[in-house]
Amino acid sequence: MNLQSDKEWWTQQWIDLLNSYRFKKRLERARNYARQGNVLSLKFKEQRIIAQVQGTAPEPYKLSLWLDTFSDEDWNYIIQTLSERAIFTAKLLAGEMPQNIEEVFAANGLRLFPFTLEEIHSRCDCPDKARVCKHIAAVYYLLGDRFSDDPFLLFQLRGRTQEKILAELRQKRGQSEYEKATETEQIKSEKTQEQQSVTNSIYATSVIPENIKLEQIWEYNQQLDSSLIVITPSPSNETILDVLGKISLGASTDIVMDYFQKIYQNISQQAVITALKQGEDEGDNA
Repeated sequence: MNLQSDKEWWTQQWIDLLNSYRFKKRLERARNYARQGNVLSLKFKEQRIIAQVQGTAPEPYKLSLWLDTFSDEDWNYIIQTLSERAIFTAKLLAGEMPQNIEEVFAANGLRLFPFTLEEIHSRCDCPDKARVCKHIAAVYYLLGDRFSDDPFLLFQLRGRTQEKILAELRQKRGQSEYEKATETEQIKSEKTQEQQSVTNSIYATSVIPENIKLEQIWEYNQQLDSSLIVITPSPSNETILDVLGKISLGASTDIVMDYFQKIYQNISQQAVITALKQGEDEGDNA
């Protein structure tokens, strides 16, 4: 079992939540239980975690953990919001938790990660009446490794399995691509009909100048009116750094990432300013 700090951010967030528990000696015993293999079994059964932990008694203790699940309506909104962010879909399909995934849940008035330990429900049949006994805490620590291997387990605890989430995301993305393709085909069809109509009209009047090429009749090579051109920044604030994720440079990581972020922001702003200036110059020369 790995209890080091070099974990994925979502795993570390789970461990940090447990480490906020004020009974430190109990947590230390729980870590020892986790390291020494006292957690005999740990299974995900629908939206619950079922485990057996060997304590001081001859028979292992049985316990369960669970989070509040989201309704089907909540999940419909979540999936819709996720499908509108291609980078989120790509990272989830790659088995990675997007860094700012909580934005999606917050936009729908929800949270993926529990904010406090009180939001994690648990039950153990040991005689310890504490809300978080050492057996439950030992399972918490092991869950960190499980979440590291499979971030979708967090979604499962909230009421949606990996298979269903990915299927719904593919369906949403597929519908979007289908709608775009259908619209494109419709435009092509209308354009073909218009071309055919014009061609028929030209042939009907027998007026076809020799220098006209019918395949180029719809090409427009004149300068556009500047008032028809609108230049705006990208609606997404994501840069290539967001797509690639955080690079690992040891102690210098945050400094380098901040520096790169500033560079990308300056480049983006300068690109918009340059484009706007060129648009104004062309408008003045028109």
